[in-house]
Amino acid sequence: MIYAHDIHQTNAEAFPVITLSDGTQFNGIFLYSGDQGFVFQTDHGTMVCLSPSKLSGSDRQNCERKIQHIARLNAHTPHHEVTSTVQPTGVPRLWFLSFFVFMGVLCFFKRKQWGFSGSIAVMTLMIIYAFSSTSGYLLKGIEKSTSPLQIDSAFTPFKPHVNTFWDNTYFYVESHGIPSTHEMMVGISNHGWQQQVPIPQCYIGANAWPIPLNPQFAANSLPIDSVHFTRGAIALAVNGVPIFNYHTNTGVDSYLDGQLDTYGGHCGRADDYHYHIAPLHLCNYTQSTLPIAYSLDGFPVYGATEPSGAPMQALDIHHGHPWNGSYHYHGTNTAPYMINSFAGQVTEDATHQLIPQAQATPVRPAQTPLNGALITACIPNGTQNGYNLSYTLNGQNYTVAYNWTPAGLYTFNLIAPSGTTSQNYNGFVPCEISAGLSPSDLLPQITVFPNPSNETLTLLADPTVWEAIHEVQIIDLFGKEIKHHHGFTQTLNIDNLQSGNYFVRILMHSGKNLIKPFYKF
Repeated sequence: MIYAHDIHQTNAEAFPVITLSDGTQFNGIFLYSGDQGFVFQTDHGTMVCLSPSKLSGSDRQNCERKIQHIARLNAHTPHHEVTSTVQPTGVPRLWFLSFFVFMGVLCFFKRKQWGFSGSIAVMTLMIIYAFSSTSGYLLKGIEKSTSPLQIDSAFTPFKPHVNTFWDNTYFYVESHGIPSTHEMMVGISNHGWQQQVPIPQCYIGANAWPIPLNPQFAANSLPIDSVHFTRGAIALAVNGVPIFNYHTNTGVDSYLDGQLDTYGGHCGRADDYHYHIAPLHLCNYTQSTLPIAYSLDGFPVYGATEPSGAPMQALDIHHGHPWNGSYHYHGTNTAPYMINSFAGQVTEDATHQLIPQAQATPVRPAQTPLNGALITACIPNGTQNGYNLSYTLNGQNYTVAYNWTPAGLYTFNLIAPSGTTSQNYNGFVPCEISAGLSPSDLLPQITVFPNPSNETLTLLADPTVWEAIHEVQIIDLFGKEIKHHHGFTQTLNIDNLQSGNYFVRILMHSGKNLIKPFYKF
C-alpha cells in the first residue's frame, strides 16, 4: 500500500493544519482511508480516525483527492501492497486457498512417493509456517502509536508508589518493584523458595522501566518459552512490579510447580520481587476497562474485559488481538497466562533477555533452594525499613528479619530454634521515587461513574475536597480540551461526544491535577 505520507515522518513542518467541521484544528498528515473514516498522524506521533463529516469541506475534498491518487498508484504497484485488514488468527483467504490447492495437487501426484502420512505431514508443516510467517504482515494496518496520557491513566491508581514521565520515544515508570496492595511471598512451598527476600529496587531515573510509545509489529514474532526471555522482564504491571516469563530456566511452569506466592510472584537472585503470571488481582484496585500491565514491546495487557467493558474476545497466537484500530494482550488464569509470543518488535541480547529494561541490583550473593520450606508471612517491620519473613521447615518455625539503613547497610538475621545468626552487606543506597505529577493526596475518592457511559458522567468525590477543585475538564487523547466547568461539578454531559476514549482532568487550586479515563459508547 502506498500512503499519502511516510508514517515515520517526524519533521514538524510537514504537519499541516487540519480543520474540523466545528472549526477546531489540529496539526496532522493524512495517511489512508480506513473502515471508520480518514486516518491522520498528528504532530504528537499518535493517530486519529475521523469520519468524513467531521472534516471541513476543503480538507475532506483534499483527502478524497489523495485517496483517488493512492488508488491509482496502488493499481500499478501490486507487488508492494500491504493490506490494512486485520485478521488476528488467520491468513488472507485468497492466498490460503491458492496455497491449499497447490499443496493438495502436489500431494496427490507425490502420494506414492511420500505416502499418505508423509503428504499430511508436509501440508501441516507448510500451513503452520504460513501462519507464523505472516502474523506481522497481517497486523501492519493497525494503529501503532500510543497516547502517553492513555498509558498514564493505567498507572495513576497506584501513585505515588509509582511515578511516570515520557519523551518522544518511551513512556517511563519509576518504582521500587514492591506492590502496595498485597503481601508478598506467602504460599511459596516445596522446592520453590531459593531463600531470596523482597528488597526495594531503584527503578528510577535512567533505570526506570521503558515502554515504547510507538510499538512496531514484528515480521517474525519471538516466543515466550523456555529458551527466549527466561532472564529479566517481559512486561510491567501497572503497580510498578515487573513481570517475567512464566517458564523457569528448566522449562517448567513456575506457577504449577509451586514456586510462586498467592499473587503469582516471588523474588529473583537479586532479591527483586516480580510476577510470573498475569496480575489479574489488580483489577480489584483499578477500573476493569484499564490495562493491568504493559508489555515491553509497547502493547497493553487487559484482564477479562475489553477496553469498552465488553467480555474478552477470542485470542490469537500471541494471546491477544486487534481492537478498535490498535492491539492488546489479555491475562488469563491458565498458561500462557499473559503473552505467548511478542506481537511487537523487541530486541533480545545474547543471554536471551529483552533490552532495554530496568535492572535489579543485588546486595548479597544469590542463595540456594530450601527444599520443604513453606513461607507463611512477610510483614514490614515497625520502622518501615525491612521485613520479617517467616517460614516452616520440618515442623519448626523460622524467621528472616532483615533491614537496611539510609547509607545502604543491609542486615539479615536468621532466627531459628537453635538461635540467631546475622550477616551484614554493603549494598546500594535506598532511593526515593520522585513526586512527578502524581495526584493530590486529597483526591483518592474521586471516581468517574458509570464507565463506560453514553450520556452523562457522575463524579463521586468526598465533599471535603470540593472547594479544593479549581476546574473540571474533559480532554481527548491528545490533551485537547473539549469541555470545562469552573469549580467542582458532579455531573458532566457527554451525549454530544463521538464514541471513543476520553479523560476527565481535575485541576486543583494547589496546581496539582488528577486524570481519570472514561469511554464514551
